[in-house]
Amino acid sequence: MKKLFILLIVLTGTLATFAQNAKDTLPKSKTAPATKTVYTCSMHPEVISDHPGKCPKCGMELVAKKVKANAAVYTCPMHPDVTSDKPGKCPKCGMDLVKKKEPANDKMK
Repeated sequence: MKKLFILLIVLTGTLATFAQNAKDTLPKSKTAPATKTVYTCSMHPEVISDHPGKCPKCGMELVAKKVKANAAVYTCPMHPDVTSDKPGKCPKCGMDLVKKKEPANDKMK
């Protein structure tokens, strides 16, 4: 009887361990939004970069910001250095910002 009881305890512990490991290998939910980190100037939010550095306008350090990975990037047709994560007007010329087709990874060199 003792052997059966010990076997039952070991079997329960083993199953519980495998159940915990299986939970970690389940695929992630498709509804969870993917995010990426971009860097922007706190004084000039239109300056967006995919890597840390300094703002080309004022020289301040760029700060990290989490955005959706598939988020649209808007830019001015006349001033490609002006970018935004939402539609609006260009601060330099007042033109409407248009949606940029390629990914936002070449903002600042």
